[in-house]
Amino acid sequence: MNELHSALMVAVIALVTLLLRSLPFMVFGGKRKTPAFITYLSNVLPYAIMGMLVVYCLRGTNLLAAPHGLPELIACVTVVLLHLWKRNTLLSIALGTVLYMFLVQAVF
Repeated sequence: MNELHSALMVAVIALVTLLLRSLPFMVFGGKRKTPAFITYLSNVLPYAIMGMLVVYCLRGTNLLAAPHGLPELIACVTVVLLHLWKRNTLLSIALGTVLYMFLVQAVF
């Protein structure tokens, strides 16, 4: 019973994910023109989401206790500089994360 429940749950999650990902193509696919509002959102939302993620990740940083947010600051500056240099989001985030983990576990 437990395996069946788990399999059904995975199947439902997979189906919902597939439907949600294909919904824009079903609605705006073909000859219909994408509304200007949807185009605007597709240009603006990635930056808004990244900003929210930065705030979420840094919300617990204690600037009053050692190391005073130094690992976070170094990792954030590294991500920004790498992105400005290479223009590769995945590389910037991956190397910034690795650097942060190294700083937290080995340096500070």
